[in-house]
Amino acid sequence: MAYTPMSDIGQQGLFDITQTLLQQPDFSALADCLTRLVKQGALADRVNVLLYHPQHRQVSFYGRDKTLTPDQQSLLATGPMQRILSRPEALICPWREFEAAWPQVASLPLYTPFGRYCLLPLVSSGEIYGGCEFIRDSNKGWSEKELERLHTLTQVVGLCAQQIRSTQDIDHHCQVLSRERDDFRILVAVTNAVLSKLDLDEVMQETAREIHHHFAIDSISIVVRSSRKAWLTIYSTHFVDEASPIHDLSEVPEAGTLSEQVFASGEMLLLNLYPQQQAASYERRLLELWDNQAQTLCLMPLKFGDNMLGVMKLAQCGERGFSAANLELLHQIAERIAIALDNALAWQEINRLKESLTDKGSWATESINAGNPDVGEIIGRSEVMMDVLKQVEIVAASDSTVLILGETGTGKELIARAIHNQSQRNRRRMVKMNCAAMPAGLLESDLFGHERGAFTGANTQRIGRFELADKSSLFLDEVGDMPLELQPKLLRVLQEKEFERLGSNKLQTVDVRLIAATNRDLKQMVADREFRNDLYYRLNVFPIRLPPLRERPEDIPLLVKSLTFKIAHRLNRNIDSIPAETLSMLRRMEWPGNVRELENVIERAVLMTRGNVLHLSLPEMLDTPTAKKIAAPVTEPREGEDEYQLIMRVLRETNGVVAGPRGAAQRLGIKRTTLLSRMKRLGINKVES
Repeated sequence: MAYTPMSDIGQQGLFDITQTLLQQPDFSALADCLTRLVKQGALADRVNVLLYHPQHRQVSFYGRDKTLTPDQQSLLATGPMQRILSRPEALICPWREFEAAWPQVASLPLYTPFGRYCLLPLVSSGEIYGGCEFIRDSNKGWSEKELERLHTLTQVVGLCAQQIRSTQDIDHHCQVLSRERDDFRILVAVTNAVLSKLDLDEVMQETAREIHHHFAIDSISIVVRSSRKAWLTIYSTHFVDEASPIHDLSEVPEAGTLSEQVFASGEMLLLNLYPQQQAASYERRLLELWDNQAQTLCLMPLKFGDNMLGVMKLAQCGERGFSAANLELLHQIAERIAIALDNALAWQEINRLKESLTDKGSWATESINAGNPDVGEIIGRSEVMMDVLKQVEIVAASDSTVLILGETGTGKELIARAIHNQSQRNRRRMVKMNCAAMPAGLLESDLFGHERGAFTGANTQRIGRFELADKSSLFLDEVGDMPLELQPKLLRVLQEKEFERLGSNKLQTVDVRLIAATNRDLKQMVADREFRNDLYYRLNVFPIRLPPLRERPEDIPLLVKSLTFKIAHRLNRNIDSIPAETLSMLRRMEWPGNVRELENVIERAVLMTRGNVLHLSLPEMLDTPTAKKIAAPVTEPREGEDEYQLIMRVLRETNGVVAGPRGAAQRLGIKRTTLLSRMKRLGINKVES
């Protein structure tokens, strides 16, 4: 049938119609707009736009705001659309013929009985990709001119449909690119965070922090096999409280755990966990932390090459689940975490082997410690210790006087040695002197030397510590115990770099870098006139405060490992592993004696250990004040006092402190996580005054 598209509608009318249809944002809007146009022109009462998808053999329907199921879309592809695909010409028929030819399609809610039906193909590049259905309620057929108009409108709809498809494709590609860009940024952030760590504890905490930050997952655990056969070590971070997440380190039997299944299969496990289900103790604890709410769990294997290194366990409170896109990204993250875990485990093994080696040929290491092999290296990766080491690095390059402040046992001499070793004076040995260990009458002689006959018993000339430290460093430990009458002479050496030996009037000139240390409050001593004001300011040029061990509990596992292997080697013991419970217990204890006290406890544990796993139990330490604080009596409820009142009373008595040796959890004889869970259940958010 020949027709001229412009003959009836007119050039201006066709332009207006085309402009109107091109402004429609999607196919539903296009179908609605087309329906209004054909109604205005009395061409049809209903219009539907059909789009055919050959790969799925389905038809998308747009019209009357109907939504089809996938089965209905497949059924629609067997109707008039199939006819027009095989014979690309106008299909016109009444309702009776339509129902007889396609009874299943006619039964769909899309089609109610009508008078006349017309289906025209939508064509692009010689291929049919859909059609326009025009339906009249009356039985009146279309004239030749009306059919020409319908053909013209269908051609315009074809152009508009192509534009909408192109726009949707572009939007889809933009969304895909945007999602891929965001995923790439997350992947880079997680990779940089976890691969920059070598310590296993740090890898685990950084992993939890990054995954929670990007995915808002409630609980993140990394499970690895323990040194104990058939046991698992679990590093967990639970974000019950966003401000202070709970970090847990525990060991559990492998049998019966979900992780056991993943270790065996090497495949991801996705499931829901409900309170009424049978579950291992660790999974049961997840329910307890969130008041027995259902959990959605995702367990991913951590593989590096052919090695199954561990399992990453993610828990979502409730049944929010994990989207397919997030699972795909988390799978990529798990691959990076596996690399970091492999690095950390390798580093752990290297350190274990390193500690187990004999010290044969290790003169260089011992020379750093100036003949004192018990001093060891500076150990600490906590923020406060990193600040100290930065200060050491800054001041070491100068000749400024340094004052090291800190409690007994914090390692002041070790810091002094580090300053000397990093300075330009490290070619000469550092000279040290403990002012508290020297009798006051001999201190001046020991510092400045004396001539023969200077005092009774001075039978020979003696060179003092300042002369010995010429062109080197002098470490004065416990400088706060220096007698008041000797302080002016020390001040003169610092200011003028000269002194006189006892019994001599000859000036001795020296070039000495002074490093002083004290555990006393020099400022208060100045106020009490026990220490010279001018000497204090002369010493206090560059103060470095060493934090006590209780301020850096994250360093305790590192110190314990280092001290254990060093002491075991010295005592000819073979100890190559430390249970996670031991590290956790030591980390919770207070250490009034700082690193020195910790070292004594470890030495006793090494002596008591039989086998290659460090044995340290609380009963062995009951003589220590540190352990006594942990073994404090449990607070019992008073008569008529319920659980809420008991917890509130103990919280008031501890000033709201939950954790730690003086915290409410310790007073109640329960774990901190258990107390937090009970407080949440009882609605206790803060301590009432």
